[in-house]
This record gives sequence, structure tokens and C-alpha cells, in this order.
Amino acid sequence: MDNVVPIRKALPCIEVVEACGEWSVRVAEEDQEITRSFVLESFALSFAEGQRIRLHLDKFVRL
Repeated sequence: MDNVVPIRKALPCIEVVEACGEWSVRVAEEDQEITRSFVLESFALSFAEGQRIRLHLDKFVRL
């Protein structure tokens, strides 16, 4: 097992994107990634802001 490479831990980030009238928020943490979809932009931004606070990030990215 000497050649086992540990999984690289990603830096936490949050991305908000609009496509085809639907808003998606991608939340990437050290060992997992989730995507949530919203019909309303305000709901997506509110969710992203809550996740930003939870992860102690300075900002989230709007793509």
C-alpha cells in the first residue's frame, strides 16, 4: 500500500449560475460537492449566502 495517493482535498467554494431560467448553487467542500437548483434567483442567492457563512468564506462566485 506504499503507492496509495491520498485524495486531494479541495478548497471550499460556492458558485451560483443561471441556465435556462433555473438557478443552481454548487457548494464544494473538502471532501464533497453538492448542487442545488432553484426557480427563483433570490432563493438561490439566499442559500449561497447561508453556505458562505457556514463555511466562513469571504464571498461566493456568480458565473
